[in-house]
Amino acid sequence: MSAHSIHPVKRRPLNLMFLLLLAATTAFADDVAEIKPQLHMVPMRDGTKLATDVYLPSEGKPPFPVIFARGPYGKGGLKRHGQRYCRQGYALVAQDIRGRHQSEGHHAIIFHHGGWAKNRDGHDSLLWIAEQPWCNGRVATIGGSALGITQNMLAPDAPDVLCGQIPFVAFSNMYNQAAYQGGVWRKSLLEGWLTATGMVDVNLETFRAHPNYDEFWAELNPEAQAHRANAPAAFVGGWYDIFLQGTINAYVALQNNGGPKARGNCKLVIGPIAHGPFTELKYPPNANMQLGDFNTRLLEYWLKGKQNGITQQKPVRYYVMGDPTDEQAPGNYWREVNVWPPPSRNEPFYFHADGRLASGEPPSEAAMLTYRYDPRNPVPTVGGQNLRLPKGPMDQRKVESRSDVLLFTSETLAEPVEVTGRIIANLFISSDCPDTDFTVKLSDVYPDGRSMLVTDGILRARFRKSFEHHQLLEPGQVCPLAVDLWSTSLVFNRGHRIRIAVSSSNAPRFEPNPNTGGNQMSDEEARIATNNLHFSATHPSHIVLPVYDEAAETR
Repeated sequence: MSAHSIHPVKRRPLNLMFLLLLAATTAFADDVAEIKPQLHMVPMRDGTKLATDVYLPSEGKPPFPVIFARGPYGKGGLKRHGQRYCRQGYALVAQDIRGRHQSEGHHAIIFHHGGWAKNRDGHDSLLWIAEQPWCNGRVATIGGSALGITQNMLAPDAPDVLCGQIPFVAFSNMYNQAAYQGGVWRKSLLEGWLTATGMVDVNLETFRAHPNYDEFWAELNPEAQAHRANAPAAFVGGWYDIFLQGTINAYVALQNNGGPKARGNCKLVIGPIAHGPFTELKYPPNANMQLGDFNTRLLEYWLKGKQNGITQQKPVRYYVMGDPTDEQAPGNYWREVNVWPPPSRNEPFYFHADGRLASGEPPSEAAMLTYRYDPRNPVPTVGGQNLRLPKGPMDQRKVESRSDVLLFTSETLAEPVEVTGRIIANLFISSDCPDTDFTVKLSDVYPDGRSMLVTDGILRARFRKSFEHHQLLEPGQVCPLAVDLWSTSLVFNRGHRIRIAVSSSNAPRFEPNPNTGGNQMSDEEARIATNNLHFSATHPSHIVLPVYDEAAETR
């Protein structure tokens, strides 16, 4: 991956994978003398000292505008970026968050100390930077993944020295984007990340102790605090990224409800990337996100006051995916719009008992399909918005033949259909167990039969009404469920078909539900659930696809 683009690369160590997303401007010459950082142990309000490297330009006189990045992976990984930014006239401040590497304290609860709670390490660090003689009073933050999360966490009530932020691939609500998507534990993501980074202790047991959304999670939900954030931000994400919806939600919240300096001044960029490389589909070269000039102009505008036209660009830029194996296929280009989501008509596609997926009217006669879900034999994960598992658009045929997967497929499309925006599946279900899960996958079926995953979602039935308070199922009672599949932008090409797969597991992406209605941990005694999906005018199970309205966009 070059300093100018994001493109699938070979697997890298987890702690370096998305530090590469800091690439922002131009590469520096290796034969230029290295700028060595100055180490400072910066005291926080409770006395804990955080290890902080300061890179200062060798040319020019202070004070300088400052770029600030903080994260759990080791500030030394930002060395190359320190050299680059210094050569552009910026100082770079790189910090190990609490309890990591050279910083004092304990890492639990991860991200919690960097927000607006009792400890405010992000705010205290910004205030320290502002007091230094080498700082000109203007600071921007930048970084990806965990380094993007720390930015979102420090935004509410941040000191006025903060002039802008560029968070890449970061959540805006830890509960429903990182820990309990649809109320279901994101097992592979969070357990895998905590294990790989050596942060299982305290963190894991604490997260598992809060399966409902409560006050604990409210302090890890910067999205709900957007009205208290007063610096513009540019949010960058990917259609197959683990935090896709967090990227979008953060933008929408800040752009519409942020403080006066943030509201109306934010940017959103979404491309066909994941949290690491994927291989089963290869998008054309124009899919490279080309962020170098974008980041350069943002930083120059925020920190140096340069009028470079960045504010005149439409605020949202996203990649409309298409069939990358067909050069004549529609899609596979970038589009710029003024609002997210762009204009669309929400078109329901109804499920039929014979396996059809069709727009128009729901089935007139009542019907039901039944399957048995065994938590000891869950549907294995095949692609999707994963971190350490294989990710991205993968062929689902290897799991679609299972008896515990229900398929609904459209007729072959006579014309392309573009779907851009948030996708919700409205199911009518019943079960013989007090609790169970329902999963929904959206796939693009190619003429050769490949069923390529577009996006998916899950909902734990006990959370069908609220994530704050759960309600168990009454055996046999039909209940509505709204399963959130997050968002996408894809043209289903003519000759393709649209497919929905409904099941009750997707492991280890999500922890299997034991179906007992008791403790949500999967290692308790489990039950096999007989789960039913209902179809009729009264119980019209369907998915709502936001079909792009080009005419409305151009009006």
